[in-house]
Amino acid sequence: MQSKKGKKALGDKAKGGGAGRVTGPGWVNGHHQENGMENMTLFEVVKMGKSATQSVVDDWIEAYKHDRDTTLLDLINFFIQCSGCKGAVSGEMFRHMQNSEIIRKMTEEFDEDSGDYPLTLSGPQWKKFRINFCDFIAVLVRQCQYSIIYDEYMMDTIISLLTGLSDSQVRAFRHTSTLAAMKLMTALVNVALNLSINMDNTQRQYEAERNKVIAKRANDRLELLLQKRKELQENQDEIENMMNAIFKGVFVHRYRDAIAEIRAICIEEIGVWMKLYSDAFLNDSYLKYVGWTMHDKQGEVRLKCLTALQGLFYNRELSTRLELFTSRFKDRIVSMTLDKEYDVAVQAIKLLTLVLQSSDEVLTAEDCESVYHLVYSAHRPIAVAAGEFLFKKLFSHRGPEEDGLPRRGRQSLNGSLIKTTVFFFLESELHEHGAYLVDSLWECASELLKDWETMISLLLDEPMPGEEALNDRQETALVEIMLCAIRQACECHPPVGRGTGKRVLTAKEKKTQLDDRTRVTEMFAVALPLLLAKYCVDIDKVTNLLQIPKFFDLDIYTTGRLEKHLDALLRQIWEVVDKHTDTEVLEACSTTCHYLCNEEFTIFNRVDIARSQLLDELVDKFNRLLEDFLQEGEEPDEDDAYQVLSTLKKITTFHNAHDLTKWDLFTSNYRLLNTGLQNGDMPEQIVVHAMQCTHYIILWHLAKVSDGTSVKGDMVTLRKQMRAFCLMCQRYINTINNAVKEQAFTILCDLLLIFSHQIMSSGREQLESLVYTPDSSLQAELLNFILDHVFIDQDDDNSTDGQQDDEASKIEALHKRRNLLAAYCKLIIYNVVEINTGADIFKQYMRYYNDYGDIIKETMSKTRQIDKIQCAKTLILSLQKLFNEMLSELGFNFDRSSSAFCGIKELARRFSLTFGLDQLKTREAIAMLHKDGIEFAFKEPSPQGEGSPPLNLAFLDILSEFSSKLIRQDKRTVHMYLERFMTFQMALQREDCWLPLISYRNSLQAGADDDTMSVISGISSRGSTVRSKKSKPATASKRKLPEGEHFWCSLVNHLFHLPQQLICSMSSSTSKQLLVSRHALRQDEEPHAASNVRSSTLNCFWPNFEPIKSLTKSSLLTCYVFVTRHSRRGSGLMEDDEEPIVEDVMMSSEDRLEDINEGMDFDTMDIDLPASKNRRERTELKPDYFDPSSIMDDSVGVFHSL
Repeated sequence: MQSKKGKKALGDKAKGGGAGRVTGPGWVNGHHQENGMENMTLFEVVKMGKSATQSVVDDWIEAYKHDRDTTLLDLINFFIQCSGCKGAVSGEMFRHMQNSEIIRKMTEEFDEDSGDYPLTLSGPQWKKFRINFCDFIAVLVRQCQYSIIYDEYMMDTIISLLTGLSDSQVRAFRHTSTLAAMKLMTALVNVALNLSINMDNTQRQYEAERNKVIAKRANDRLELLLQKRKELQENQDEIENMMNAIFKGVFVHRYRDAIAEIRAICIEEIGVWMKLYSDAFLNDSYLKYVGWTMHDKQGEVRLKCLTALQGLFYNRELSTRLELFTSRFKDRIVSMTLDKEYDVAVQAIKLLTLVLQSSDEVLTAEDCESVYHLVYSAHRPIAVAAGEFLFKKLFSHRGPEEDGLPRRGRQSLNGSLIKTTVFFFLESELHEHGAYLVDSLWECASELLKDWETMISLLLDEPMPGEEALNDRQETALVEIMLCAIRQACECHPPVGRGTGKRVLTAKEKKTQLDDRTRVTEMFAVALPLLLAKYCVDIDKVTNLLQIPKFFDLDIYTTGRLEKHLDALLRQIWEVVDKHTDTEVLEACSTTCHYLCNEEFTIFNRVDIARSQLLDELVDKFNRLLEDFLQEGEEPDEDDAYQVLSTLKKITTFHNAHDLTKWDLFTSNYRLLNTGLQNGDMPEQIVVHAMQCTHYIILWHLAKVSDGTSVKGDMVTLRKQMRAFCLMCQRYINTINNAVKEQAFTILCDLLLIFSHQIMSSGREQLESLVYTPDSSLQAELLNFILDHVFIDQDDDNSTDGQQDDEASKIEALHKRRNLLAAYCKLIIYNVVEINTGADIFKQYMRYYNDYGDIIKETMSKTRQIDKIQCAKTLILSLQKLFNEMLSELGFNFDRSSSAFCGIKELARRFSLTFGLDQLKTREAIAMLHKDGIEFAFKEPSPQGEGSPPLNLAFLDILSEFSSKLIRQDKRTVHMYLERFMTFQMALQREDCWLPLISYRNSLQAGADDDTMSVISGISSRGSTVRSKKSKPATASKRKLPEGEHFWCSLVNHLFHLPQQLICSMSSSTSKQLLVSRHALRQDEEPHAASNVRSSTLNCFWPNFEPIKSLTKSSLLTCYVFVTRHSRRGSGLMEDDEEPIVEDVMMSSEDRLEDINEGMDFDTMDIDLPASKNRRERTELKPDYFDPSSIMDDSVGVFHSL
């Protein structure tokens, strides 16, 4: 409707102006015409983007030449509509109203229901619209630059409108107009640049003509050139006035706008102006805005500042004019390399790289060092940018003496650059991750890092005369860098901890990867045996060198006729195994042999023979040494023990990756363990490795049995060996040495998990005879081990032999204890041990939260998935254990404000949070938790005799932390179960020692009182209507009471089932009569008594219960009024998370006021809930599961069924 009115106004304006309707070929009535049909406004044309921007602008210019008012009005409405405003400027408004009035009018017509407008809308169409919007402004100015923009009408009107809109309080107007004004300014900068170039050309032509001799000088041409220069100067002045108007009217105010996106637009465009027209804008008057904005709070604005500066520093001619700016803001740029926004930090490093290229003297050594260490950043883009900076700084400068050096080899240029890389790696002492350094340099220096020929030459060749050789530490660093470069080339993905995962390689990258792998194999198949021979005794170098073969293409050994080099490699591996006992070196040898011994390649037989020979020698040596070591009557010396240990360690390491079952090592290892258990003087490392080796023997045996490759009788043998070894580990758990006990515990937990009932899964029922279930004594020993060795203070851990003060040792000890706890928790999760054994683990959740909180929490989560009810019983059991420990420490007269009791309550609160928000899923578990908690609270009588609270009554205060997880009807059920344990005297107690009971009962009745309100509403004359908020609350005296026996029967029945603390809040005489009556009913043995109360009339109800006869109708009415008032106080509206209100029940029960109703003025809002609502909710929440009547019957009660 608004667009139609706008069109009519435009037509009226044209007629009123006396101008005939004369339009251009593509414009009709201010609307664009396509295929001869008027169908779209200028905004719709730009939004659709189907027409070329050039043709749209040309049509608009043609229309402007014939009727500039109408066409300019359409352009004004274009900016209004691009802001998302539904209004339109009419011709009348355009002629008679100021810009401020028009903007105010448009603001009133703006749609405030949605904060979206075209520039903020998502989707490809609106992204394209933004591009088309900017292109339209640029093309419009470019097409008008020779005539229309100088008519002192169009540009003045547009600039005035955009300036006014940019100052609007409406974000859409401000954002859209700022973008339009900045793009308009950019277009004018291009016009000014063209004018400047034309003026320079005209000036040169004029000077050339004037310098001619008089006979050849053309005076007419001189006059024309002077006239042209004058016109260009006038145009230049006018353009500068326009730019000044936009800069001072829009930019100066909006570059510090409250909206970050608007500030970013301004900074982005000023960077374009300085780059396009540096003579006018590249000075301190404009650069200061970029420098100031680098301190902006929003990352996107800081990012625009850096990208704007990058465009300036990229041009060397412009960078020389930035010296003053650089000296002023250099420190800020350097600090932005540590920006919290990763994108900003990356661009800051790239900017410093450009600054470095422009001048070596700008950045100090401290500035460069602040960037150097970022090559070890976990964020890869930052590391890559820092790697490029490092490469430009250290590797890009060549002296004249380096031009004639060879391309490869020790004396090549790469040789000196590789040395520089090694020196840098060693100097960065805080970071020892060679893989991170190589990955950072890979994109800019991959050719250098893949020059393995030069690296090998630096390691193997002797230094030339006068050349300084690499020392041992530098050679170790070079070997590590070489290995990392090989890994990067063959795997083509960043190291662990940097990057989200492996990406899909392109065809070109795959070809490069295969070529690099071939080069690595051909080069190191020959060089690796030589390197191992040279550095055979060096642990670090050998460990890294032995990892290189896993990147080989093993087919090349055959196709390249390199078998002799393979034999040399196997001999060197044999030598390394013979000379070393270090675990890392032995594992590297085992892994290399496992990779080379692959049945898919033709070299398998050659490698398998060499491996068998090596293992034969090791096993024979071990058996021989063991016989001498275990000879009776002789005391083994340290040398014999060392020989046994070193040989056993080598066998164990190889057994981890290779099947050694044919050597039958179980007998010798079991004999060694049994002897150590009997004598007690076996070195701990021998026992530890013997256990580990025996563990591998059993696992390899199980693998053969599972695969079906074993012979008859193997399963029986495996069963005997497994059970004998488990018994052996169980006995070793009770020894003195910590390292032995920890090893025995870890292996025993792994075996119990492997040989549990899970072993029969996935169709492996034939392994049923191998299932091993720990008995109660073994479960108790495992639990005691955890309690004694895991849940200890840091200072109590003596496993590091006096090095506990070392931070690294503390971390290592904690890591070891976490592994022990995780091993045991897996037994709980997979139901290998009883779930309730986790109670002793769960109770430590708060005390050791920093060390083991994640493990314990995950264990609770997994056990809840297995069995919700059993998990809940375990949680409440852990709280009971802590409560009993507190009682034994503080006594039964402890203070409930003590730190111990508050800690248990906090733990209960944490446990409650783990149940989540879905109460229906945890309904049964929470109910069982409350049942066990109530039984525990009343289990032990008071040590002070009758009349005192039970010993564990304070536990109800802890149990109340779980009340919010009960749904409403379950709260009532739990409350009734609680009353089964209460006596009549307990209900009347108000002393402080009974507060836990009062508090717990209140927490159960916080949401259950809605039922009371619904009953009162049901017997009320008002029916089920909800009181209006504006209506005046009615008092009890004005309530019309129903008559008839049915009302009295319903009232007695309802009063009989009221919550106990509500009865105690009545007058003393009435409350005592009701409590006595209810207690009589609770003691009645007939289960149908309650149903009789519901169905009988008052006349038949009273004879059955004598105490009720004393209740007169007057007393009943008093109770009715009190309960009605109590329900209006909102007792049933308490949220589950609120603290129970106990003030009313803490008053003295003996000396209460005669009538608590008198003098009480309730000014709270009255709320009557319809009775049907509560009934509907109870139906939706499965009322059959918890029935208040069935809970009292042992045969069907839910607590008894659970």
